[in-house]
Amino acid sequence: MSIADAAETSTLPKLLQRNAVEDPKGPGIREKTRGVWQTYDWAAYRDNVRDFALGLAAMGFQRGDKLSVVGDNRPQLYFAQLAAQVLGGVSVPVYQDSIASELVYVLNHAETSVIVAEDQEQVDKALSLKDKLPRLRWIVFDDPRGLAFYDDPILRSFESVLEEGRSFGQANPRFYEVELAKGSADDTAMIAYTSGTTGNPKGVMLSHRNMIATAESFVEVNDVKQGDNWLSYLPMAWVGDAAFTLGMALMARLIANCPENPETVQRDLRELGPDTMLAPPRIWENMLTLMQVKAGDATPLKRRVYELFRGLAERCELKRSDGKPLSITDRLGLAVGEIMVYGPVRDQLGLRNARWCYTGGAPLGPDTYRFFRSFGINLKQVYGATEASAMISCQSDDEANPNTVGRPIPRIEVKIDDRGEVMLKGPNVFRGYFKQDDITRETMTSDGWLKTGDAGFFDKQGHLVIIDRAKDVGKLNDGSAFAPQFIENKLKFSPFIREAVAFGNQRPCVAAMIAIDMQTVGTWAEKRGLAYTSFMDLSRKPEVATLIGEEITKANATLPDMQQVKRYLLLNKELDADDAEMTRTRKVRRRFVAEKYANVIDAFYGGKSEVDVTVEITFEDGRRSTLDSTIAIHDAGAIRPAQRAAA
Repeated sequence: MSIADAAETSTLPKLLQRNAVEDPKGPGIREKTRGVWQTYDWAAYRDNVRDFALGLAAMGFQRGDKLSVVGDNRPQLYFAQLAAQVLGGVSVPVYQDSIASELVYVLNHAETSVIVAEDQEQVDKALSLKDKLPRLRWIVFDDPRGLAFYDDPILRSFESVLEEGRSFGQANPRFYEVELAKGSADDTAMIAYTSGTTGNPKGVMLSHRNMIATAESFVEVNDVKQGDNWLSYLPMAWVGDAAFTLGMALMARLIANCPENPETVQRDLRELGPDTMLAPPRIWENMLTLMQVKAGDATPLKRRVYELFRGLAERCELKRSDGKPLSITDRLGLAVGEIMVYGPVRDQLGLRNARWCYTGGAPLGPDTYRFFRSFGINLKQVYGATEASAMISCQSDDEANPNTVGRPIPRIEVKIDDRGEVMLKGPNVFRGYFKQDDITRETMTSDGWLKTGDAGFFDKQGHLVIIDRAKDVGKLNDGSAFAPQFIENKLKFSPFIREAVAFGNQRPCVAAMIAIDMQTVGTWAEKRGLAYTSFMDLSRKPEVATLIGEEITKANATLPDMQQVKRYLLLNKELDADDAEMTRTRKVRRRFVAEKYANVIDAFYGGKSEVDVTVEITFEDGRRSTLDSTIAIHDAGAIRPAQRAAA
């Protein structure tokens, strides 16, 4: 019998109760505070959830009410979500870096009545919005620092809610057990808001059955062991975090570990040495940039050793992926490289103990993918969607491939419709969009198939291949295919390029807007005595334009002729989620960017050498300003056959 169908473990809080009964002293969740890891065993985990749930009940929280959490990953914010679910409520995690207008939309749309905030920063943000949130009744804060003299009656400390819950429990000794038992697999556990690449975020209603079924299927095809350490550092509002830190951890009894703060994630990762890891492409790209920068800063001898073994590792990885045997010389070289380069690099990244790592949320460039695999990191691809409870397909250890996303997870049906769109059906498919039945009907077919909006196909081995978002795949004027993400990932392999946006649909060639990586380009400039004052100043330097041109030439050498970038421009600012150019999960909002930079696109294809750009920028407090500048447009160098052969 499936766990999701067993009444005693049909909800996430019931799984927590099972863990507390069967393994009360086993570690359940940790957090790093003031440099020390603090552990909550499964019994303490359950007790905190129970007491907070009783406290919410005493405060008037009822079935169907919504509770939002906002802040960095903290055990108390996970306790609060499960507590709301115990009472038949719904958790609604929101992005902690959202600006005021985004928060107002989500909190109002979700009808949030309780906000659980991490600290003073998030409390201030919530208090500034309370007049715009008519359903809001309470703001509960975890970290009391800086809040001693706040006297707003809507405010409560997390500890005071726990105390009230303990008192309520003494007066109502059976209340918790009765409420816990009422929960069923088909109750809505959480509303996860989409990233909003095409407009306002949509509230995806996920049931307990959805989340538990996803965890069951993933564990069935992956090497997941009880007690595995998992780093909970991903945004709590991203469905990937909920799938692992709540669904997977509770079902398979993983240990969730919350880092001290976002700035210490890399250090905490290295200290913890997790057994498993999931990261979006941006994290892997940042790690790659870190390694490339460190190699560039090393002594000439160390740099030559690094490049020698890096080249060997990548050649061997290509042989393995092509099914070719490794020679004795290759094996000996890899053994030496493991001691001198590969092992130390994995240790620096905190991945020495990781049995498997996944990349998901968006496509990862094949060059970046192969780099990590060649260094002995078991990096694989996973494909999912918020509407599918984060998981649709994944790769097994022996079928890792940068060009596919693996096979569908068990009990999930996937098909490709006649337009090339990926569709699926299974127990992980969401209940619908909250208060948006019309959009739900557009997304779901009458016979229960979910339209993902992604274009893809199955290869000869039965692996799913995702090309791009269906709406973004187009054609150049000559009829050749144009998939912008594929080109952008090639460009972002460069440590000097942070973001790239490619254009070319119904155009004669490909052009790209580039946002430089401020840190790596800044370091490069300083080493050459090139003075600069700001991102805009640095991006306008002719020397930087030449540098990026060389990086584009390298990328072009790996692209078909018609897919090569012919013209490029260096943006005068980073692409920013606050300016609606990207989502909070770092996906480009293409439609918005195309409209915002329409004159740039016209200049690309009008043969101009420069363009006047006026963009509106948004500050964290919601204030807006404009940025005016004239930006040069450059032609990318032509690729000679010899360069392509070398690449």
